[in-house]
Amino acid sequence: MHWDFQQLQDAARQEIESVTDAHSLESFRLKYLGKKGLVADIFLSLASASAAEKGAIGKGANDLRHLVTALITDKQKKVSSQQRPGSHRIDVTMPGAVPNLGHRHILTQTTEEICQVFEKLGFVLEEGPEVETEFNNFTGLNIPIDHPSRDAFDTFYLQASDLTAKGRKLLLRSHTSPGQVRVMTAHKPPLAVIIPGRVYRPDAVDASHSFMFHQIEGLLVDKNIKFSDLKGLLTEFCRRFFGPSVKMRFRPHYFPFTEPSAEVDIAADIFKGTSRKPWLEILGCGMVNPKVFAVAGYPPGIYTGLAFGMGVERMAMLRHGIRDIRMFYENDVRFLNQF
Repeated sequence: MHWDFQQLQDAARQEIESVTDAHSLESFRLKYLGKKGLVADIFLSLASASAAEKGAIGKGANDLRHLVTALITDKQKKVSSQQRPGSHRIDVTMPGAVPNLGHRHILTQTTEEICQVFEKLGFVLEEGPEVETEFNNFTGLNIPIDHPSRDAFDTFYLQASDLTAKGRKLLLRSHTSPGQVRVMTAHKPPLAVIIPGRVYRPDAVDASHSFMFHQIEGLLVDKNIKFSDLKGLLTEFCRRFFGPSVKMRFRPHYFPFTEPSAEVDIAADIFKGTSRKPWLEILGCGMVNPKVFAVAGYPPGIYTGLAFGMGVERMAMLRHGIRDIRMFYENDVRFLNQF
């Protein structure tokens, strides 16, 4: 086979001039020096060449390979210098690429802030399971068997049976108050705990209700705890969370697990016209019912305690002027990025 090596060298010199980047340089290298490249084809042709031709073909192939290698080396230096940072002008007025950074959900932020206030006041953070027994969710809290909240229309009962109570089912806790029973049966006074978590109720979803929401339960038990301690504690919390100008009031109420019981309202004027009502309810509270102490095995007449519970969504909605609870769960980043 006849090879015009001079023509091949001239073609290589001409072709290398059109190479301007690393990608085209690699294509040039593969064309000449790759396993299926031109130089490899020339060496393969030696098998069918005559003895007189083999010497010239071998020398021509080696000369072409050395030439192409030198051309590639020289071109690599030029391509590298062109791609080196600072070798071309950068428009510093162009906006930079800023990555989107995630942050904690507004409900998580609110939960942590509320818990931090009480932790600074001496409370310890505790957690409880979301799947509870009827005893912890109702019976241990002095909620009678015929109470409406124990009906299947007001509680999510599970198919799983409660192994500790024959004929009873497990359920999704409808409030964080079962944490009171768990803490008091596991620990002796004095104790001060704050218990946040998700709770579940089969409510119709609308602007102010959801079948899943968040609560925070508080419990303080010791000797000589009085209702004035409860008022002072919650007043200090509201001042730290809503600001020192907040106005509060305690209204008589009824909860089976506290006696006496109250609900706490704050004046709506601090929210700059976001509500048409003069007062807004924020939480329920009271002195721990002696019947709950009896369930925990505490000796009668020795200890007293206070308890309170609040909805995280409601606290966040009041503080930030949010009118629809569904906005917390729609995952609209336009809403979430505001907090």
